[in-house]
This record gives sequence, structure tokens and C-alpha cells, in this order.
Amino acid sequence: MTATAHFTGDANPYGGGDPYADYRAADLPFTHLVDLADRRLGAGVIAANDEFFAERENLLKPEPAHFDPERFGHKGKIMDGWETRRRRGAGAFEPHPTDEDHDWALIRLGAPGIVRGLVVDTAHFRGNYPQAVSVEAVSLPGSPSPEELLDPGVKWTTLVPRTAVGGHAANGFAVDTERRFTHLRLNQHPDGGIARLRVYGEVAPDPAWLAALGTFDVVALENGGRVEDASDRFYSPATNTIQPGRSRKMDDGWETRRRRDRGNDWIHYHLVEEADIRAVEIDTAYLKGNAAGWARLTARDAETGGWTEFLPRTRLQPDTNHRFVLPDAVRADQVRIDIFPDGGISRLRLFGTLTERGAARLTARHTELGA
Repeated sequence: MTATAHFTGDANPYGGGDPYADYRAADLPFTHLVDLADRRLGAGVIAANDEFFAERENLLKPEPAHFDPERFGHKGKIMDGWETRRRRGAGAFEPHPTDEDHDWALIRLGAPGIVRGLVVDTAHFRGNYPQAVSVEAVSLPGSPSPEELLDPGVKWTTLVPRTAVGGHAANGFAVDTERRFTHLRLNQHPDGGIARLRVYGEVAPDPAWLAALGTFDVVALENGGRVEDASDRFYSPATNTIQPGRSRKMDDGWETRRRRDRGNDWIHYHLVEEADIRAVEIDTAYLKGNAAGWARLTARDAETGGWTEFLPRTRLQPDTNHRFVLPDAVRADQVRIDIFPDGGISRLRLFGTLTERGAARLTARHTELGA
């Protein structure tokens, strides 16, 4: 584990104006990856030992933490994060907590995967953030209860050792543990508040589940698909196009800035593994005056190396889900969508089945990751 963009110490008291004006953050090399703790993937904070001041569920809200200096409740200041009460020692002559005292929260990842980096965000916790944090991870089958996760026989892997953090800051940690995990335990030492937790990595699906499905969306995030690159991420991330479910508003899709040249925008995807694609959906939901005008799909198989067009340049309608049944299955492990000239789409679905070779490689990788 390597600490990145390391901050320590208090932030200044809030002095009015934009509360993010003095927020401490830095570029992190892993934030382009999928957030495995995204609520849209099914992540949840399933337990915490204490949430006296602010609920544990706030940790996984997708939007940045909000700060209202006038908002107080009967327990005190209401914060948009997870905040525990102040720990105390054994008595009047030992008023401080021990070095072992700490608070914890259990997080179920939305999709099992390899963790490449974490952000423990203490936004707006200026003098009430934890002195240090640590993060552990485990991989368990099924849907274990908090009691099962806390069983003394469960062996946790340390992703972030106990490390001092700063208040009102995006505390980033790179992780180099090549294992598949399903749950995390976030510890704050000894107490305090954390606004958000982001867990960036790569989805590592269960081959047995995909085999049982047979035909499925081979580019979906939850099934192990990913965005390799995109021409433009000005308004929203390209990863939105392979999130679960239909888009619910305009910024839940992918929208590019307005082009003033003669080029076009595109996204390059990696499928979960080599697959035979048989049907396609291109959805422009909620993109009404800014949907892409036309779209084209090309596919590449790593074994052959070349790119082949399988959906020619096709007119798209605003706020519409377009469905295409392919005349012949298209074998690929990578797909690129080109939109013309700019604009956006909300979702791309590629329905198919893994090839025998793709299924074998996925199973081998699953074993390598200790699943």
C-alpha cells in the first residue's frame, strides 16, 4: 500500500462563503476506475458500531458532501457524513481513549472486485475528523450478515494500515493487493467523522453466475465490463453508459462538450471477456436537445487484432431506447462506439454469451484472485 495525496491536521474553522474553497485535494491516479462502493451497483453500509451524530449510510452517497452551517438537531450539528460520538477513557484520571479504541463501519461492495485505490473524504469535518483511519477487506460468498463478518474466525486483509489523515480533505490511498474482495471494514481511530468513502477498482465477476445467466450484458459494469478510454468527459463520465438500470436524469449518462471541429466523439470499451454479441441497445434517455445525431459500433477480437464495423452509422432519436438484433453474432473482447458529431448517450447494452475461450480465461482469473 502506498499513501497518495497525504493530508494531516485540522482545517481552518469555516469562515463563510464557499465551504469547498479551502478543501484539500489532489489528482489521484485511480479515480478514473469504477467505484466498487457505488450505490447504483448495490453497495451498502450494512453496520457500524456508532452513528450518534450522523448516519453511516451517508458514506456512500454519490454526490459530494453538503454543508449547511445553520443546520442543527437535538443531538448537535447535523453533518452529511458518518460521525460518531466522542470516545472517553476509563475514568476521571484516565479520560482519554486507549490506542486500541476505534469506531468501525462494514461496507458491502456493489460488485466484488480488485481494489486499486481508496478515498477517505473528510469534507467539512474540520476539527472533528478521525486522527487516523485503517481499511481492511475480505471475500466471502453469498450475502453474509454483520454478525458473520465480525466472527473472530474471519480473516481480514489490511488494505490501508492505521494512517493519520487530515480534516476537510480527500485522503487518497493507492492499493496494490491483487485479490478479489466483497466487503470492507472502515476503521476510524479513535472516533470522529468521515463524509464519503470511494473504493476504486476493477469488477471481478463470478464465472459461475455468468455461466448460469447464459446470455447477458457483456459490457455492463456489474458483469465486469469497463471503459478503456473516451474522447471527452467534460459533462459526465463515460462509465455512466454501462451503469445498472436506465438513466434517471441527464447527467446520469454521457454527454460531451459541443464540438467546433470536424471530428466526432467516442468511447472504447473492454468486455468482461471474449463474447459473441447478438443484440444491442443504445439509449438516449433524458438527452433531448443534446443526444448524439448518429452512432456506429465497431468490434475487435484480441486474437485477430482488427476492428470490424457491425452497426453502421445509424440515426439516433432523442430520449429513446434503440434496439438492434444483429443478423450474425459478432465475436469480440473490445467494442467502440462512435457518435456523430457530439452530444451523448445514456446507456449502451451489448447482449451476448461468453465464448468457450472467454469463459475459460475468466475462470482462471477468478482462481488467481483467490476467489
